[in-house]
This record gives sequence, structure tokens and C-alpha cells, in this order.
Amino acid sequence: MIDYIFILAGLAFLYKGANWFVEGASSLAKHFGISPLVIGLTVVAFGTSMPELIVNVFASIEGNSNVAFGNIIGSNIINILLILGLAGLITPLVVKRSVVWKEIPFALLAVLALATMSNKIILAGDPVNVLTRTDGIVLLFFFLIFIYYLIESVRSSRNEFPDRGGSYSPTKILFMLVGGLAALIIGGRLTVDGAVSIARQMEISELLISSTIVAAGTSLPELVTSIAAALKKEMDISVGNIIGSNIFNIFFIMGISATISPLTVPLGINTDLLVLTIATLLCFVFMFSGEKHKLERWEASILLVIYAAYTIFIIYRG
Repeated sequence: MIDYIFILAGLAFLYKGANWFVEGASSLAKHFGISPLVIGLTVVAFGTSMPELIVNVFASIEGNSNVAFGNIIGSNIINILLILGLAGLITPLVVKRSVVWKEIPFALLAVLALATMSNKIILAGDPVNVLTRTDGIVLLFFFLIFIYYLIESVRSSRNEFPDRGGSYSPTKILFMLVGGLAALIIGGRLTVDGAVSIARQMEISELLISSTIVAAGTSLPELVTSIAAALKKEMDISVGNIIGSNIFNIFFIMGISATISPLTVPLGINTDLLVLTIATLLCFVFMFSGEKHKLERWEASILLVIYAAYTIFIIYRG
């Protein structure tokens, strides 16, 4: 029972901490007159990915490769199939040209890079599949390229979006950032400890637990943010949050995780990587079916159906 309490308490800390962090960071960003899309790709995406970062750091330190992989891949699948599907079902999402031709392909590159690094037995003839520290550094290098692209986007958008001021006072913003980060750290610790303990007691795969409970829990900030943005017709923030989070999760968080400690690739992870690849490709294809650069409700419904089928599959597998 105590393990379930740990998970519930951990998810509560993650959820509340992410809310504080994102609200504070978004208010801070508004002072600089940055476009909503760039805010979605940076401040909001990075902020909502903080739970995944904290969980993976603890998992890497403790050598829990299943949790590290399951959390990131599971979160990315949930982001596209479930969260983007729900947001698109609420209101058709009009997507900017740069998202179609730059951000989505960048997210696809991240998936393909991780898939390549996770299949060294097949591709390089190595004795085992391990995400090494060198792989982690390469992922971080890709992340730096993405950051450079974002910096250039900020520079080009500064003249289009004048200073709008923040929603909170500087003192409250600081409190939200510090308090949010502290809650995320506590939540990440409790979630990993509870999930791993339950998996061992029930003899359930740690990969299943991390791909479902942990991944869904750490994706709560993305879910709440994207749904709220869709309801407010802030489509750039809704889509930018999802795509930016997926890029951040693989290039930065998996890069940091592998750099901290080499990660043994879980058996069967190729199926999950294939689902993530297909989901990312569908995002690109849907931008050209029906009305151009728009995620229609029927397309969002397809994403949700695929997620339901995937969930049934991983539960059966686990």
C-alpha cells in the first residue's frame, strides 16, 4: 500500500510542480515579447518535460534502464497519440509552416537517432544493445543544434511580438520557479521508487510500469497545458508544447540519462520505437491530407484509436 501512496503522492507533486514551473516560466518569457510558438517550443515544452527529466535522472543513477527508456518513449507516444489527439478532437489545430517543415522533421530525426543507437547488435554487430555515454553526448550535440535553431527563431520573432509584460510579479515568478522545481524533484523520487517496488513485487515488467503509469504521470503537464491551450485557441502553444517536448525528451533527457550511466536497451523496445516513429510520421502526413497544415478532428480520432490499440498491446505484453 505504501508504494501506491508513493506513486500517487509523487504524481501529485509532479503535476503541481510542473504547473508552477510552467506558469512562472511562461510569465517570465512574455516579458521578452517572444512568439507563442517559440514559447510553446521552449519554455512550455521544457517546463512540462521537467518531470521526465527528474524521473530519468533518478532512474539512470540507480541503473534502471527499463524505467529510463519506458518513461521517455512512453511519454512521447502519449504526447502525440493521446494528447495531440485529444487537443485536435477539441478543436482542429492549424499548424504553422515552420512546424511542418522544421519541428516535426526534427522530432522524427530524434526518434530515428535513438532507434539507431538502440540497435547496435543488428547495425554494428555489437554483443549487446547499450546506449553508451558516447551516444548520450551525440544526442546532446543534436540538442545544441536544436537550441541554436530556437535562438535564431527568437531573434527573428522579437520584432513581431512586442513586450507584453508578465502575469505575475518578479517575486511570485521566482517563488513559482523554485517551488515548482522542488516539487518536481520530490515527485520524481517518489514516483520512481513506488513504480519500481510495485513492479518487483507483482513480477510485472518495469518497462510496462514505466510505459504506462510513470509515462502517463510525467505527461500530465503536457496534457493539461495542451488541452487548456486548445480550449483557448492557442494552437501554437498546444502543438509547440507537444513537438518541443518530444524533441527535448530524446535529445536532452535521454542524452543526459546515458551520459550519467550507460543504459541497457530493454528487450522488445523496438516495437515501441516503431509506434513512436509511425505516430511522428502521421503528424507530418496529416498536415497534407484534407486542409493543408491542419490537424482535422477525424485525423485526431485516428491518433486516439492507435493509442488505445497500443495500450492494449503493451498491457498484454507486460
